[in-house]
Amino acid sequence: MIDLNDLAMFVQVVRAGSFSEAARRLGMPANTLSRRIDQLEGQLGTRLLHRSTRKLATSTEGQALFERYAPALDQILEIARLHADEQAPSGSVRVAAMAGLFELIGMKWLVEFYARYPHISVEFLLDDTPTDLISERVDLALRMGIETGSGFKVRRLAPNAMILAASPAYLERRPAPRTLRELPDHDCLTISNRRGRNTWRLQGPRGTQEVSVNSRFAVNDMRVLAQACIAGLGIALLPQLIFEPGLAQGKLTRVLPTYRRASADLGLQLVYTSRPPVPPAVAVFAEFLLEKLGETMTGATRHHVGHSRD
Repeated sequence: MIDLNDLAMFVQVVRAGSFSEAARRLGMPANTLSRRIDQLEGQLGTRLLHRSTRKLATSTEGQALFERYAPALDQILEIARLHADEQAPSGSVRVAAMAGLFELIGMKWLVEFYARYPHISVEFLLDDTPTDLISERVDLALRMGIETGSGFKVRRLAPNAMILAASPAYLERRPAPRTLRELPDHDCLTISNRRGRNTWRLQGPRGTQEVSVNSRFAVNDMRVLAQACIAGLGIALLPQLIFEPGLAQGKLTRVLPTYRRASADLGLQLVYTSRPPVPPAVAVFAEFLLEKLGETMTGATRHHVGHSRD
Protein backbone atom coordinates (compact mmCIF):
# COMPACT_ATOMS: atom_id res chain seq x y z
CA MET A 1 0.00 0.00 0.00
CA ILE A 2 1.26 3.46 -0.92
CA ASP A 3 2.16 5.66 2.06
CA LEU A 4 0.10 8.85 1.73
CA ASN A 5 2.91 10.77 3.43
CA ASP A 6 5.30 9.75 0.65
CA LEU A 7 2.72 10.77 -1.92
CA ALA A 8 2.28 14.17 -0.23
CA MET A 9 6.05 14.64 -0.24
CA PHE A 10 6.17 13.87 -3.96
CA VAL A 11 3.48 16.49 -4.62
CA GLN A 12 5.45 19.04 -2.59
CA VAL A 13 8.63 18.31 -4.56
CA VAL A 14 6.83 18.82 -7.87
CA ARG A 15 5.31 22.10 -6.69
CA ALA A 16 8.58 23.39 -5.20
CA GLY A 17 10.62 22.45 -8.29
CA SER A 18 13.54 21.21 -6.19
CA PHE A 19 14.31 18.85 -3.34
CA SER A 20 16.02 21.56 -1.29
CA GLU A 21 13.06 23.94 -1.42
CA ALA A 22 10.54 21.16 -0.78
CA ALA A 23 12.62 19.98 2.19
CA ARG A 24 12.67 23.54 3.58
CA ARG A 25 8.87 23.79 3.32
CA LEU A 26 8.45 20.37 4.93
CA GLY A 27 11.02 21.06 7.64
CA MET A 28 13.09 17.94 6.96
CA PRO A 29 16.57 17.13 5.56
CA ALA A 30 16.79 17.05 1.76
CA ASN A 31 18.51 13.66 1.75
CA THR A 32 15.67 12.19 3.83
CA LEU A 33 13.14 13.59 1.37
CA SER A 34 15.08 12.15 -1.57
CA ARG A 35 15.16 8.74 0.11
CA ARG A 36 11.38 8.82 0.65
CA ILE A 37 10.79 9.60 -3.04
CA ASP A 38 13.12 6.75 -4.01
CA GLN A 39 11.04 4.53 -1.74
CA LEU A 40 7.81 5.65 -3.46
CA GLU A 41 9.29 4.99 -6.90
CA GLY A 42 10.35 1.54 -5.73
CA GLN A 43 6.82 0.73 -4.54
CA LEU A 44 5.30 1.89 -7.81
CA GLY A 45 8.01 0.29 -9.96
CA THR A 46 8.49 3.39 -12.10
CA ARG A 47 10.52 6.56 -12.34
CA LEU A 48 8.53 9.61 -11.21
CA LEU A 49 11.18 12.32 -11.46
CA HIS A 50 14.07 12.99 -13.82
CA ARG A 51 16.86 14.59 -11.78
CA SER A 52 20.00 16.42 -12.79
CA THR A 53 22.30 18.90 -11.05
CA ARG A 54 20.41 21.81 -12.60
CA LYS A 55 16.90 20.58 -13.29
CA LEU A 56 14.09 18.51 -11.85
CA ALA A 57 11.25 17.33 -14.08
CA THR A 58 8.41 14.86 -13.80
CA SER A 59 8.34 11.76 -15.95
CA THR A 60 5.19 10.93 -17.88
CA GLU A 61 4.12 8.62 -15.05
CA GLY A 62 5.08 11.20 -12.45
CA GLN A 63 3.03 13.94 -14.12
CA ALA A 64 0.00 11.64 -14.36
CA LEU A 65 0.35 10.71 -10.69
CA PHE A 66 0.64 14.36 -9.70
CA GLU A 67 -2.43 15.45 -11.69
CA ARG A 68 -4.52 12.56 -10.34
CA TYR A 69 -3.68 12.79 -6.63
CA ALA A 70 -2.60 16.38 -5.87
CA PRO A 71 -6.21 17.74 -5.76
CA ALA A 72 -7.32 14.88 -3.49
CA LEU A 73 -4.39 15.45 -1.14
CA ASP A 74 -5.21 19.15 -1.00
CA GLN A 75 -8.74 18.30 0.13
CA ILE A 76 -7.43 15.91 2.79
CA LEU A 77 -5.02 18.55 4.11
CA GLU A 78 -7.79 21.16 4.19
CA ILE A 79 -10.03 18.82 6.18
CA ALA A 80 -7.15 18.20 8.59
CA ARG A 81 -6.54 21.96 8.92
CA LEU A 82 -10.20 22.66 9.67
CA HIS A 83 -10.27 19.87 12.23
CA ALA A 84 -7.12 21.24 13.87
CA ASP A 85 -8.73 24.70 14.06
CA GLU A 86 -11.74 23.18 15.80
CA GLN A 87 -9.45 21.45 18.31
CA ALA A 88 -7.22 24.50 18.88
CA PRO A 89 -7.46 26.14 22.32
CA SER A 90 -10.02 28.93 22.42
CA GLY A 91 -11.66 31.25 24.91
CA SER A 92 -10.55 34.11 27.14
CA VAL A 93 -7.91 34.27 29.87
CA ARG A 94 -8.11 36.84 32.66
CA VAL A 95 -4.66 37.66 34.04
CA ALA A 96 -3.73 39.67 37.12
CA ALA A 97 -0.12 40.79 36.88
CA MET A 98 2.37 43.19 38.35
CA ALA A 99 2.21 46.66 36.86
CA GLY A 100 5.65 46.32 35.26
CA LEU A 101 4.89 43.13 33.33
CA PHE A 102 5.37 44.59 29.87
CA GLU A 103 8.53 46.40 30.92
CA LEU A 104 9.90 43.05 32.03
CA ILE A 105 9.10 41.04 28.91
CA GLY A 106 8.03 43.62 26.32
CA MET A 107 4.95 43.59 24.10
CA LYS A 108 6.17 41.75 21.00
CA TRP A 109 5.72 38.38 22.68
CA LEU A 110 1.97 39.01 22.85
CA VAL A 111 1.86 39.51 19.07
CA GLU A 112 3.57 36.14 18.75
CA PHE A 113 1.06 34.53 21.11
CA TYR A 114 -1.97 35.84 19.19
CA ALA A 115 -0.47 34.60 15.93
CA ARG A 116 0.04 31.14 17.44
CA TYR A 117 -3.37 31.02 19.15
CA PRO A 118 -5.81 33.14 17.12
CA HIS A 119 -8.88 31.94 19.06
CA ILE A 120 -7.68 33.07 22.50
CA SER A 121 -8.23 36.54 23.97
CA VAL A 122 -6.42 37.86 27.05
CA GLU A 123 -7.53 40.49 29.57
CA PHE A 124 -4.90 41.99 31.89
CA LEU A 125 -5.40 43.53 35.34
CA LEU A 126 -2.07 45.28 36.05
CA ASP A 127 -1.61 46.24 39.70
CA ASP A 128 1.01 45.58 42.37
CA THR A 129 -1.53 45.53 45.20
CA PRO A 130 -3.07 42.19 46.24
CA THR A 131 -6.07 41.14 44.16
CA ASP A 132 -8.83 38.81 45.32
CA LEU A 133 -8.23 36.24 42.61
CA ILE A 134 -11.57 34.49 43.05
CA SER A 135 -13.90 37.49 43.26
CA GLU A 136 -12.09 39.15 40.33
CA ARG A 137 -12.50 35.94 38.28
CA VAL A 138 -8.76 35.76 37.62
CA ASP A 139 -7.42 32.69 35.79
CA LEU A 140 -3.71 33.40 36.27
CA ALA A 141 -1.75 35.81 38.44
CA LEU A 142 1.87 36.85 38.00
CA ARG A 143 2.89 38.18 41.40
CA MET A 144 5.97 39.58 43.09
CA GLY A 145 6.19 40.57 46.75
CA ILE A 146 2.65 39.38 47.50
CA GLU A 147 1.82 36.40 49.68
CA THR A 148 -0.57 33.91 48.12
CA GLY A 149 -2.89 31.88 50.30
CA SER A 150 -3.02 28.11 50.27
CA GLY A 151 -5.24 26.28 47.83
CA PHE A 152 -3.58 27.57 44.66
CA LYS A 153 -0.98 25.95 42.46
CA VAL A 154 2.11 28.18 42.37
CA ARG A 155 5.17 28.06 40.12
CA ARG A 156 8.05 30.03 41.64
CA LEU A 157 10.22 31.87 39.15
CA ALA A 158 12.69 34.01 41.10
CA PRO A 159 14.19 34.60 44.58
CA ASN A 160 11.68 35.22 47.35
CA ALA A 161 13.41 37.73 49.67
CA MET A 162 12.28 41.32 50.25
CA ILE A 163 15.20 43.63 51.07
CA LEU A 164 15.22 46.85 53.11
CA ALA A 165 16.78 49.43 50.81
CA ALA A 166 17.54 53.14 50.59
CA SER A 167 19.51 55.35 48.25
CA PRO A 168 22.92 56.84 49.11
CA ALA A 169 21.28 60.28 48.84
CA TYR A 170 18.73 59.47 51.55
CA LEU A 171 21.38 57.99 53.83
CA GLU A 172 23.46 61.16 53.50
CA ARG A 173 20.55 63.12 54.96
CA ARG A 174 19.44 60.55 57.47
CA PRO A 175 21.86 58.11 59.10
CA ALA A 176 20.81 54.53 58.49
CA PRO A 177 18.85 52.89 61.32
CA ARG A 178 21.08 50.70 63.48
CA THR A 179 18.28 48.68 65.04
CA LEU A 180 14.76 47.68 64.09
CA ARG A 181 13.41 50.04 66.77
CA GLU A 182 14.81 53.03 64.86
CA LEU A 183 12.99 52.13 61.63
CA PRO A 184 9.67 53.85 62.57
CA ASP A 185 11.58 57.15 62.93
CA HIS A 186 12.48 57.05 59.24
CA ASP A 187 10.54 57.96 56.12
CA CYS A 188 9.30 54.67 54.70
CA LEU A 189 7.90 53.92 51.26
CA THR A 190 5.16 51.31 50.96
CA ILE A 191 2.85 49.58 48.53
CA SER A 192 -0.69 50.91 48.88
CA ASN A 193 -2.56 48.82 51.42
CA ARG A 194 -6.34 48.52 51.20
CA ARG A 195 -6.41 47.59 54.89
CA GLY A 196 -4.77 50.88 55.87
CA ARG A 197 -2.03 49.27 57.97
CA ASN A 198 1.69 49.67 57.32
CA THR A 199 3.34 46.85 59.21
CA TRP A 200 6.42 45.06 57.98
CA ARG A 201 7.00 41.50 59.16
CA LEU A 202 10.74 40.84 59.04
CA GLN A 203 13.03 37.92 59.77
CA GLY A 204 16.23 38.68 61.67
CA PRO A 205 18.58 37.46 64.39
CA ARG A 206 15.70 37.18 66.86
CA GLY A 207 13.35 35.42 64.48
CA THR A 208 10.25 37.03 63.01
CA GLN A 209 9.38 40.53 64.24
CA GLU A 210 6.73 43.04 63.20
CA VAL A 211 7.34 46.77 63.02
CA SER A 212 4.87 49.57 62.24
CA VAL A 213 6.41 52.04 59.81
CA ASN A 214 5.78 55.67 59.00
CA SER A 215 4.59 55.61 55.39
CA ARG A 216 5.45 58.96 53.84
CA PHE A 217 4.78 57.66 50.32
CA ALA A 218 2.55 54.82 49.12
CA VAL A 219 1.87 53.61 45.60
CA ASN A 220 0.35 50.53 43.97
CA ASP A 221 3.21 50.06 41.48
CA MET A 222 6.43 48.34 42.56
CA ARG A 223 8.39 50.06 39.79
CA VAL A 224 7.38 53.49 41.06
CA LEU A 225 8.19 52.42 44.62
CA ALA A 226 11.71 51.50 43.52
CA GLN A 227 12.05 54.78 41.64
CA ALA A 228 11.00 56.71 44.74
CA CYS A 229 13.55 54.81 46.80
CA ILE A 230 16.32 55.52 44.28
CA ALA A 231 15.30 59.20 44.24
CA GLY A 232 15.96 59.40 47.98
CA LEU A 233 12.43 59.63 49.38
CA GLY A 234 13.00 57.00 52.03
CA ILE A 235 13.46 53.35 52.94
CA ALA A 236 11.53 50.69 50.98
CA LEU A 237 11.02 46.97 51.20
CA LEU A 238 11.90 45.80 47.68
CA PRO A 239 11.91 42.38 46.02
CA GLN A 240 15.38 40.96 45.59
CA LEU A 241 14.79 40.83 41.83
CA ILE A 242 14.44 44.63 41.80
CA PHE A 243 16.97 45.44 44.55
CA GLU A 244 19.98 43.61 43.10
CA PRO A 245 20.25 45.61 39.83
CA GLY A 246 19.96 48.86 41.82
CA LEU A 247 22.69 47.68 44.20
CA ALA A 248 24.98 46.72 41.30
CA GLN A 249 24.51 50.18 39.76
CA GLY A 250 25.23 51.97 43.02
CA LYS A 251 21.72 53.38 43.18
CA LEU A 252 20.60 51.43 46.25
CA THR A 253 22.13 50.38 49.55
CA ARG A 254 20.93 47.68 51.87
CA VAL A 255 19.56 48.89 55.21
CA LEU A 256 19.58 46.70 58.35
CA PRO A 257 21.23 43.88 56.37
CA THR A 258 20.51 41.25 59.05
CA TYR A 259 16.78 41.72 58.42
CA ARG A 260 14.68 40.79 55.45
CA ARG A 261 11.19 39.63 54.66
CA ALA A 262 11.31 36.11 53.35
CA SER A 263 8.51 33.78 52.36
CA ALA A 264 7.95 31.12 49.73
CA ASP A 265 5.19 33.35 48.38
CA LEU A 266 7.09 36.63 48.02
CA GLY A 267 9.20 36.03 44.91
CA LEU A 268 8.17 36.24 41.31
CA GLN A 269 5.53 33.54 40.92
CA LEU A 270 2.78 32.36 38.62
CA VAL A 271 -0.46 31.46 40.40
CA TYR A 272 -3.17 29.24 38.90
CA THR A 273 -6.67 29.66 40.31
CA SER A 274 -8.21 26.74 38.38
CA ARG A 275 -8.02 23.28 39.88
CA PRO A 276 -6.91 20.50 37.49
CA PRO A 277 -7.71 20.02 34.74
CA VAL A 278 -6.67 23.57 33.80
CA PRO A 279 -8.68 24.97 30.84
CA PRO A 280 -6.65 24.60 27.61
CA ALA A 281 -6.57 28.34 26.90
CA VAL A 282 -5.23 29.04 30.39
CA ALA A 283 -2.68 26.23 30.14
CA VAL A 284 -1.19 27.34 26.82
CA PHE A 285 -1.04 30.99 27.89
CA ALA A 286 0.70 30.05 31.14
CA GLU A 287 3.31 27.96 29.33
CA PHE A 288 3.88 30.70 26.76
CA LEU A 289 4.29 33.28 29.53
CA LEU A 290 6.76 31.03 31.34
CA GLU A 291 8.68 30.57 28.08
CA LYS A 292 9.04 34.33 27.60
CA LEU A 293 9.93 34.97 31.22
CA GLY A 294 12.58 32.27 30.98
CA GLU A 295 14.10 34.04 27.97
CA THR A 296 14.11 37.36 29.82
CA MET A 297 15.32 36.46 33.28
CA THR A 298 19.00 36.26 34.15
CA GLY A 299 20.84 33.00 34.65
CA ALA A 300 20.85 33.65 38.38
CA THR A 301 17.10 33.37 38.57
CA ARG A 302 16.41 30.99 35.69
CA HIS A 303 17.11 27.86 37.75
CA HIS A 304 14.06 28.68 39.90
CA VAL A 305 11.70 28.12 36.94
CA GLY A 306 9.63 24.96 37.23
CA HIS A 307 9.55 24.63 41.03
CA SER A 308 5.92 24.31 42.07
CA ARG A 309 3.63 23.43 44.89
CA ASP A 310 -0.06 22.56 45.11
